[in-house]
Amino acid sequence: MHTRAGPEALVYEEAPVPEPNEGDALIRVRAAGITPTEFTWCSTFTTKDKKDRLPVIPGFEVAGTVERAQEGSGLSKGDQVYGLLDFWRDGSAAEYVAARASDMAPCPGSLDFIQAAAIPLSGLTAWQGLFDHAEVSQGDRVLVHGAGGGVGSYALQLARWKGAHVIATCSATKADLVRELGADEVIDYARTRFEEEVGGVDAVLDTVGGETLERSWGVIRKGGTLVTIVDDAPEAKATGYGVRGVSMLVEPSRSQLNEIARLVDQGKVRPIVKGVFPLSDARTAYEKGLSGHNTGKTVLKVP
Repeated sequence: MHTRAGPEALVYEEAPVPEPNEGDALIRVRAAGITPTEFTWCSTFTTKDKKDRLPVIPGFEVAGTVERAQEGSGLSKGDQVYGLLDFWRDGSAAEYVAARASDMAPCPGSLDFIQAAAIPLSGLTAWQGLFDHAEVSQGDRVLVHGAGGGVGSYALQLARWKGAHVIATCSATKADLVRELGADEVIDYARTRFEEEVGGVDAVLDTVGGETLERSWGVIRKGGTLVTIVDDAPEAKATGYGVRGVSMLVEPSRSQLNEIARLVDQGKVRPIVKGVFPLSDARTAYEKGLSGHNTGKTVLKVP
């Protein structure tokens, strides 16, 4: 992209192979997971100190092979890896990407590159929201909003694996999938107000925001936690309800990707891939992703 805009500004053209910095590895991209909303993020177009960095390459999830890595990085040429990239640098919608070596983890052995590329952003967001922030443990009752979406589908699988009782909100069209992924209770948000059915939960993971978030405060037990990935969780509001409120931003983590890969290979967690597009058709992939409520991840296949 040579201008700050939406996916209509994407062009498919030759660009220089990125030169890795200290601590980086050069990854030959085989698949790139995309997030349609990333063109609304400042980090897509600027450096951390807010300086313009056009032209830019989007995409923050990668699966591929190590082309070059420094000694002591834990990576070797040819390793099959996946990971979440730094939001403030060029991304994975390309044949090569320079990534922090410490953020890359071995791909789950049971998956291909396309499936692996569907994990890092959503999987890590769910893991960190549930376990780092909400501290979900066995026996907890957890309410997951948007359980049929990217983050929500991982959250309900991870909470179920941990031994929690999972209550999920989603649309009627996604109810069967959400049950299949392990939800104990499923609420069609279009037909039922969840606060009329749910109360005293230990944690809420909110992927929707707005009115859904506002209505969630009252269903949490005293001392419980609300985690939102799309909105603010004002401290005064949380204190008024006697709960903790967290507004989180996901961070790369090799160790957590290792744990998720282990669960994937054990059959405890599985990625949901919505669609696969060739790299040359990235513009269409992003445009389709912005067209409505999505189930699973859209992935670019890099030849």
